[in-house]
Amino acid sequence: MQPFTRLDAIAAPLPVANVDTDKILAGRFLKTTTREGLGDKLFWSLRRDPAFVLNRAPWNRATMLIARDNFGCGSSREHAPWALLDFGISCVVAPSFADIFYNNCFKNGLLPVVLPEADVERLLRLAADPATARMTVDLPVQTITAGDEAIRFDIDPRRKQDLIEGIDEIATTLGHGDAIARFETRYAAAMPWVADVTGEALTAG
Repeated sequence: MQPFTRLDAIAAPLPVANVDTDKILAGRFLKTTTREGLGDKLFWSLRRDPAFVLNRAPWNRATMLIARDNFGCGSSREHAPWALLDFGISCVVAPSFADIFYNNCFKNGLLPVVLPEADVERLLRLAADPATARMTVDLPVQTITAGDEAIRFDIDPRRKQDLIEGIDEIATTLGHGDAIARFETRYAAAMPWVADVTGEALTAG
């Protein structure tokens, strides 16, 4: 997972509420187990329209997306944040997110920022103008700077640190490898009838 510290972004406005994961990445593209190429399928139905924001400059180079309430609702497909990241978007701002999508973002290195509706509407207006669409996300200080205004956002400290370090849940677990090995050794010694010295379960009989 790539570390996330500071993002100098072109922000694309998507002034729509309840954008579900099927809209983000249609179900027919879920057969793959790899992330590569999913960016081409992002918002597939919407991008059939040449006027859709991500088809137009400068937003076709967007690395930040601003939307309305309940972004990422619907099914729990992890492919949705995969597609956003593969397109190049590494930060999504909205007044609220669906819980599973929100959690999947952190697992994959995508920063979801929750802001009050008034702040989101202000950012949507700025993002809609190519002259003011460039914004800066500073995760260590927890601000989004648009023009001369810096908007502060909240984030769980543990998740913030994991993003800064580029550490996902698997990497966090592997970081405790020595402690896990010590536990397995003690476990095998204390209960040899459950596990042998290699930690493999014994079969009865």
